[in-house]
Amino acid sequence: MHFENNHLYHIFNQGNNHQRIFFSDENYLFFIEKMRVHLLPYCDILAWCLLPNHFHLMTKVNQVELPVATDTHGVTLSHPVSRNRTLNDSIAIMLRSYTRAINKQEQRSGALFRESTKAECLDCSKGITPSFYNSRMGTQIHIHNPEKSYPQVCFNYIHQNPVKAHLVNRDENWPWSSYRDVTGLRNGTLINRELIKELDLLTYSSDDSKSSDE
Repeated sequence: MHFENNHLYHIFNQGNNHQRIFFSDENYLFFIEKMRVHLLPYCDILAWCLLPNHFHLMTKVNQVELPVATDTHGVTLSHPVSRNRTLNDSIAIMLRSYTRAINKQEQRSGALFRESTKAECLDCSKGITPSFYNSRMGTQIHIHNPEKSYPQVCFNYIHQNPVKAHLVNRDENWPWSSYRDVTGLRNGTLINRELIKELDLLTYSSDDSKSSDE
């Protein structure tokens, strides 16, 4: 994945071979805390959605890399040792850590997620390619209203995923997305509400995306 500071990105991955990645409410909550720890130091989260076998995030990257303390194995050093960790590194650590926990829980081994997490820039000057998410429960974005910006379409699309996947009949009925937070039904702290308002992303329409099951 290639990230640049001060750009918006749609980040997504799915279970290896379309397998489940969330098995209980506790798993969803655990992953949310992983996002808080591993993503928020680098970016603002504008939208998120966790589904049984995949996830979507919309973020604004603030820092592509940050210094982190190096483990000195208990040895006290006169000069602190540090190195840089990239957002790519942090995402990989998040997914590996989550995989270890699920493998232990489910008494399984091997990869939980597909090898490559995808990240598409939503506002890069080089142009936009609409996301295509290959999954039995995935959907394809089509922009039907040219007056809508692609960030707006993606923002809506992420929140519409549970309905498009036939998991619920209304967006607000799915607890594992930021929809309730952006509409004031819940006071979750993972998203940056002020930035959402600043980017004028609160206009919401179910006509912005269509679904196409695999």
